[in-house]
Amino acid sequence: SDGSIRLHQMTSECPIMQWNDSTNGQPIVALQWALTRPAVFFALDASSSIYIWDLLENDLLPVAKETIPSGKVVAMALLGEPEKANGLLGIVLAKESGQIDIQYVKKKWASP
Repeated sequence: SDGSIRLHQMTSECPIMQWNDSTNGQPIVALQWALTRPAVFFALDASSSIYIWDLLENDLLPVAKETIPSGKVVAMALLGEPEKANGLLGIVLAKESGQIDIQYVKKKWASP
């Protein structure tokens, strides 16, 4: 609810990494690992901003932030085929209005 993200190992209750206030205090609505690149995850906050984290590039801050200007985004899901080497990765965004948008992610955050 405060924008904090914690990365845990399944065998420990203490986080390996913790990022406080990662969304400038906005609650996180959804968080999902990339299906095609294990070091990348995406976080959606309550103000319809998507934060892209690539832990191989920077493990302190998100590598990109994209604000969705048209309508409030209430849910996010990632789609891709991890068994294929093409590295296609998409983000499905569900808006409060009922509209669904699908956007493709840049290759540098999608390629295995």
